Amino acid sequence: MHRRTSDGWIEVISGVMFSGKSEELIRRVRRAEIARRRVQLFKSRLDTRGGTAQIVSHDGSEIDAHAVSGSRELRELVHPETDVVAIDEVQFLDDGIVEVVQWLADRKVRVILAGTDMDFRGEPFGPIGRLLAVAEVVDKLHAICVQCGAPASRNQRLVDGEPAPAEAPVIEVGGHGMYEARCRDCHEVPPATRHQTELDIVSEADAWAARVQYW
Repeated sequence: MHRRTSDGWIEVISGVMFSGKSEELIRRVRRAEIARRRVQLFKSRLDTRGGTAQIVSHDGSEIDAHAVSGSRELRELVHPETDVVAIDEVQFLDDGIVEVVQWLADRKVRVILAGTDMDFRGEPFGPIGRLLAVAEVVDKLHAICVQCGAPASRNQRLVDGEPAPAEAPVIEVGGHGMYEARCRDCHEVPPATRHQTELDIVSEADAWAARVQYW
């Protein structure tokens, strides 16, 4: 499925929560270890599942990893002899991670990233959009919508059993009970976000019209 060369590259495992992203990252890491590749694993320090020193999937799979606060710290921890770098919950890291993973790939390191591609509002999460753009390999995983059983591609955050309001913080680490996997039709977008999105579209259209008029 993936290239088998001495060159470096970037692969992203993206998708909704509960779709098996961490499980898939762990599977690829273990295969790399069987192939006798030198592997380093990292995770965001914001992900506290299983403590700060392990990547833990929702199905119970786990593997040891370094917890980092940002892209600069991660880059400093990568050993020169490392063949594979894997990063879980990459959406929690700062935008500098895009440059770091490209730097690694340019130095013939295979980079495996796993992260949620959209926040609970249905918008790109952190640096994920840019990472998807620069990756050679992208796999988008789906869960099952808890409302209708269709393939789920959205995260529904709940507060006291109801959809979270638009003003809720984007980053809120949690699992079952706080989040549900839902399809596009069943996902309830906070009204303020939808209104703001419409305003953004109008503003962007006005700006584009102004540029065209200027030209």
